[in-house]
Amino acid sequence: MKLKEFLESTGTEKNLAELILFLGRQAPAIRKGFLSTGVKPAEKDKTRNAYGEEQMPLDKYADSVFVEGIRSSRLARYVATEEQEKVVEVENPKAQFGVVIDPIDGSSLIDVNLCVGTIIGIYPGHVLAKGSTLVAAMYLLYGPVTTLTVTTGKGVHEFVMDESGEYLLRQRDLKIPEGKVFAPGALRKDYLPAHARWIAQLEQEGYKLRFSGCFVADVHQILHKGGAFTYPGVKGKEKGKLRLLYEANPMGKIIHEAGGAVSNGKTDILGIAPKAIDDVTPIYIGGKKEIALIEKFMHEG
Repeated sequence: MKLKEFLESTGTEKNLAELILFLGRQAPAIRKGFLSTGVKPAEKDKTRNAYGEEQMPLDKYADSVFVEGIRSSRLARYVATEEQEKVVEVENPKAQFGVVIDPIDGSSLIDVNLCVGTIIGIYPGHVLAKGSTLVAAMYLLYGPVTTLTVTTGKGVHEFVMDESGEYLLRQRDLKIPEGKVFAPGALRKDYLPAHARWIAQLEQEGYKLRFSGCFVADVHQILHKGGAFTYPGVKGKEKGKLRLLYEANPMGKIIHEAGGAVSNGKTDILGIAPKAIDDVTPIYIGGKKEIALIEKFMHEG
């Protein structure tokens, strides 16, 4: 079944379905960008985004594809991306949606030809809202094949892009299984006590470490194989690293709808009201058992 037919059959609101389809159709343009901008950039071509992080040419290219595409289509009113310093407001929009985007997650892996992705969340209005209010969340994974994983609050479904650019249903109603994979970011020497106990417990129980450096790819594996991903708060950076709006909320929504959980170690991330578009958070995302364990350790101190 094609993505369009699936969205229609599951009763997705017309404007929302049109926006999801439009965003998915940008994948071929992004993949073409891998060839033109994905090589290792010269030092003079490197820039930094609003957060002081080094930008690859592909980051800027992908950002323009999505932002200018939404501006031209007028399918949403607000757009916020990891590469923009402020929320972009679209003139004369056809719908009031707010879209948050991490255009290329894992872009530092491009020059060594590893998997990268795009993360997208769709709000019913302005983007400065709790993740629990998302009406849809999706991610694109650019691997050996291009896949689109999406939820509109009615389960999590995975589609694969064929040679013509159509998305065909690959798996319906994904549920995160019990498994023993963990993907821990940050340096061990900087771990905080509760987090260190959690990691030690997982290792004692035989969890296998699988960490690529691409949030999308790592969470995608957890979705299919079970376990947990984390990028915790650490010594000197207790507030964490990942972006609440562009990374934690959309991926958290997907994992939540697949029967998992997402937390900052103490509470459900989806219930946190963002104060600014650049808010960061520690993140633990995956199976309910693993997330309950870190919250137990955190509350114990």
